[in-house]
Amino acid sequence: MTEEKEEVMLFPFMAQGHIIPFLALALHLEKRQKYHITIVNTSLNIRKLKSSLPQNSSITLSEISFNPSQHGLPPNTENTDAIPYNLVIRLIQASTTLKPAFTNLLRTILLRNKNRKLLVIADIFFGWTAAVAKELGAFHLIFSGCGGYGLACYYSLWLNLPHRRVDPTQEYFTLPDFPEALDIHRTQLPNNISEADGSDAWSLFQQPNLSEWVNSDGVLFNTVHGLDSVGLGYFKRKLNRPVWAIGPIISAGSGSRGKGGGINPKLCTEWLEAKPCKSVLFVCFGSMNTISASQMMELGKALERCGKSFIWVVRPPIGFDINSEFREDEWLPEGFVERVQESGKGLVVRDWAPQLEILSHSAVSVFLSHCGWNSVLESLSQGVPILGWPMAAEQFYNCKLLEEEVGVCVEVARGKSCEVKCDDIAEKIALVMEETEKGIAMRKKAGYVRDVIRDAVKDEDGFKGSSVKAMDDFLSAALS
Repeated sequence: MTEEKEEVMLFPFMAQGHIIPFLALALHLEKRQKYHITIVNTSLNIRKLKSSLPQNSSITLSEISFNPSQHGLPPNTENTDAIPYNLVIRLIQASTTLKPAFTNLLRTILLRNKNRKLLVIADIFFGWTAAVAKELGAFHLIFSGCGGYGLACYYSLWLNLPHRRVDPTQEYFTLPDFPEALDIHRTQLPNNISEADGSDAWSLFQQPNLSEWVNSDGVLFNTVHGLDSVGLGYFKRKLNRPVWAIGPIISAGSGSRGKGGGINPKLCTEWLEAKPCKSVLFVCFGSMNTISASQMMELGKALERCGKSFIWVVRPPIGFDINSEFREDEWLPEGFVERVQESGKGLVVRDWAPQLEILSHSAVSVFLSHCGWNSVLESLSQGVPILGWPMAAEQFYNCKLLEEEVGVCVEVARGKSCEVKCDDIAEKIALVMEETEKGIAMRKKAGYVRDVIRDAVKDEDGFKGSSVKAMDDFLSAALS
C-alpha cells in the first residue's frame, strides 16, 4: 500500500519574480518525496509553469479562473511581464477577486483528504489567504522571495509612511519600528511609496494586505540567516510569529524566464570560454525593469569607455512597449553593437540571458544589477560582487544592506529617472573590477558570503546548515 502524502499548496502572485522562487521551492519540496504538491495560478501562468516543470515531475498545476478585461486590463494580462508599470497596481487589485475560487479549491482539497494535513504557502501580496486558511483549518505560511532586511524596510514604509511625517525639505528620515536600518534618503523611495499618502491605490492595497500577515502561522524567507539576521528579527518581533530563513532556493532551470527573445545558452558559454578568469561584467536589470533611453545611452558609452568585456541584456527603454523590437540605432551610441561585436569585447543580448549560468562562469567578475533578491542570491551564491542600480520595490534596501552592512556592493545609480553620466559609471566599474583596494576587498568579501551561503544549504556527514534546519523545522511545525 502506498503511503498517503501530506498536501502542500503553493500560491504565488502573477509576476515572474514571484513565480520563480515559488517554483524553485516546489521542486525543492518534491525532492523530499513526502508531499503531494499543487501550484495554483491563473491559466496563462499555469501554461508557462507547465513548460518549466521537469517531464517526470509529480507537481500538480491547478488553474483558477481570472478574466483580465473585467478589471480594465488588456486581454491575456495575467502576469506583470505583459503590462506597463502603471497597470501593475490594477493587476494587484484584481488579484483579490481570486478569493472565492481559492476558497473553493481549498475546501475541495480538504474534503478529498480528510485525514491529511494541508499546508498553504502563499505570496506576500496574498495576505488575505491567511484568514481563509485559518477558517478552514489549514496551516498557513507567507513565503517571501525577498530578503528579510529589504522587505522589513518596505513593510515598515507602507505601514508607517514616515516620509509624510517629517518636513518635506528633510532628505533623511528613520523607520519608527525598524531603527536598525538607520537613515533612509528620499531618493531611496520607490515612486509608489514616495507618492503615497494613505488614500492612494497602492496604500489602499498594501496597508490591509501587510496587516493581514499576523493571521498567518509564520513567514518563510528565501534568504540565509547568516546574511540577513537583522531583517528576520524585525518580522519575528513585529508579527510575533516564527520566521524561517530557508534560502537560497534557486531554480537551476532559469530558462523559463525568457519571453521568446534571448540567446542560446550554449552561445553564451562559448563566448565566455574565450575570456580570461574574472574579466567580464554582466549587466541585467531583471525580468520587469528597464532604464530610460538617456540612461541607456550613457551606460553604453560607459561600457565602451571602461574597456572591459561585458554581456548586456537589453530591453526597450521606459516609455516604450517592453515587448517591442529593440531599436539599437536610437537607444544606443551610434555603431555600438557592431563595434563591440567586431572587437569581441561585448555581447549585447535582447530580452533574456541564462543568468545563473553566466554568473557561475569563472570569466565573470562583477554583476551590474537592479538588486532584485533573486538576482542578488544568484550572484552572491557564486561569489560575484554587485554594482547596484535599484529601481523599484525593496531593491533600494537590498542595495543598502549589501553596500553598508555586507560590503559586497557599490551603488552605481538610483532609480529610473536619476541622471547618470558615463564617466561616473565607468569609474565605478573600474573601482570594482580593477586591482583597487576597494575592488580587492569586495571580491574577497563576496567569496566569504558565497561560503556562508554554501554552508547554510549543506546537508552531509551529519552536518545540517541553517537553511536545511529551518526547512526541517517549518515542515515539522506545519505538518505535525
